[in-house]
Amino acid sequence: MSILHRNNVNVHGRSDGQPMVFAHGFGCDQNMWRHVWPAFADTHRIVLFDHVGAGGSDAGAFDRERYASLDGYADDVLEIGHELDLTDMVFVGHSVSAMIGALASVAEPEHFASLVLVGPSPRYIDDEGYVGGFSAEDIEGLLDSMDSNYLGWSSAMAPVIMGNGDRPELGEELTNSFCRADPEIARHFAGVTFRSDNRADLARVTTPSLVLQCRDDAIAPMAVGEYVDRELPDSRLVVLDATGHCPNLSAPDQTIAAIKAFLDT
Repeated sequence: MSILHRNNVNVHGRSDGQPMVFAHGFGCDQNMWRHVWPAFADTHRIVLFDHVGAGGSDAGAFDRERYASLDGYADDVLEIGHELDLTDMVFVGHSVSAMIGALASVAEPEHFASLVLVGPSPRYIDDEGYVGGFSAEDIEGLLDSMDSNYLGWSSAMAPVIMGNGDRPELGEELTNSFCRADPEIARHFAGVTFRSDNRADLARVTTPSLVLQCRDDAIAPMAVGEYVDRELPDSRLVVLDATGHCPNLSAPDQTIAAIKAFLDT
């Protein structure tokens, strides 16, 4: 199977433009970037893809051993880059894909020009001297709930993740996205995501980075965004006047403006 088929890769925009790769978060797919990527299509070569098990990817390519850590997903990003001969790329990663992109840039920094990390979290579980936003018990309860009733979990959690209770259609879209994912793969990806600890990797990132943080985010609170910005060697933190964990859907204009300002400098 081809790499491009495996990850349902779609290329848009300017064929000779600087590559700009958009990576979606847990439970989502490339469609979540539809309000953002067109703003860069005139100047960049846009690359969209789905993680294995999400969207239009080939779920048959899922391998528990390969995807036992976020490194397997970072390897996918690098393989897509090799297949398309991408260099000097701008990588835009939402949520867990922010750390996936960071890991990919550590492995092959020569291929990356900059990172845009939207709602990143190197560790979701609180630790001594570190606020991740969840206790270990919280995470295990979340995963148990997914095991017992994935659809029910999706309906309950999506509005919490999305925030913006005054715009229920956004939570509904995220719920539908969760429900489209392969439940077994989604549960595995959730375990890998929410139990991950990539704090030590931040210091190894040499690529200039933008950290985009919503002012009120139930999944990656402000303390996490500030931590990521503090630990990255070359980064800029921008706090969006937005709520929830998905500004690519709830505040696309702000997201676009912040990315453009970063790339311009």
